[in-house]
Amino acid sequence: MSATTGGFVCAHHHLYSALARGMPAPPAVPHDFLSVLQQIWWRLDAALDLEIIHWSAALGAAEAVLSGTTAIIDHHESPMAIEGSLDAIAAGCALVGLRVIPSYGVTDRWSDAGVLTDVKQSDKMTAGARRGLAECERYLASGRRAMVGLHATFTCTSETLDAAADLARRFGVGVHVHVSEGPDDAGAATRLAHLADENWLLVHCVGLDSDLPGTIVHNPRSNMNNDVGYAQPTRFGNRVVLGTDGIGADMAEEFRLAFVAGRDHVLTFSPDTAYSWLANGWDLVPEARNDVVTWNYDHMDSAWHLAFTPGTRPLDVVIEGRQIVKDAQPVTFDLEEIRRKAAEQAVRLHERLAA
Repeated sequence: MSATTGGFVCAHHHLYSALARGMPAPPAVPHDFLSVLQQIWWRLDAALDLEIIHWSAALGAAEAVLSGTTAIIDHHESPMAIEGSLDAIAAGCALVGLRVIPSYGVTDRWSDAGVLTDVKQSDKMTAGARRGLAECERYLASGRRAMVGLHATFTCTSETLDAAADLARRFGVGVHVHVSEGPDDAGAATRLAHLADENWLLVHCVGLDSDLPGTIVHNPRSNMNNDVGYAQPTRFGNRVVLGTDGIGADMAEEFRLAFVAGRDHVLTFSPDTAYSWLANGWDLVPEARNDVVTWNYDHMDSAWHLAFTPGTRPLDVVIEGRQIVKDAQPVTFDLEEIRRKAAEQAVRLHERLAA
């Protein structure tokens, strides 16, 4: 048994949501998953600017590393601030010293006039989708590690899906895409079948009804929070990893919740399975396995211990030989400054949402 692990990987995050906590109530109470998107998250996306994005990322990165997570695969959307958004995320994470693999989530749900609109498969790609693809391409062309992002297929035209897959192939990277999270995206498998590849990240897959190549990213807390059902990742043969869908990046806690959700579905579900999902994150970001996280608990490598032991916290975090956290305190970044700057931006964000 050991108190030391590699750095955990959050395989699906929305760092821009770090400042959503305490946001004003939506104009109407959501009654289903689509209305959750419309009333909460799509309004939040549209209120972001580069400064808000930067400090959201910095706060999310600080909270991640203090939870023992040293790598984040991020999925970002800010339709009114696309250009430079991935740089803002990277800079926020660099303040902390955390690895980030960003992507811009391309979508056609915003018309060329900047208005939310329903999307038909046969529609032409919007200007916003083209700008999102250009942001992914610009960042990838700089030589930094990234993916091509796609929002759910029901918000994308077929032209956009094809273009995103083509861009990913040209750069030899995967596509990071929401798949069948809710009933409105029920046709995702059919639309992606001829495009998906083994290096894709298939996020959620709650309603996925047929096989797709790629890695499934299970987000149990988010799925419960949005009342979309249990994804049951074991029904497919794909590799499974864990993400948080923007609700922090405490991966030890997400592992515990993944175990409880699985056990709630079937009594024979084992902590070993959920722990394998946590460990599979190192397949996506192998260098994180070589980071050194020392915890306040000496059974961190035992699934059956960790599943029933809340309150585990890192004492020391070393990323690529550089000490980031010592004695549970940050040593390379000013946590209070990040919190202060993030709080200032949260005020701006919430004022926009209340307007």
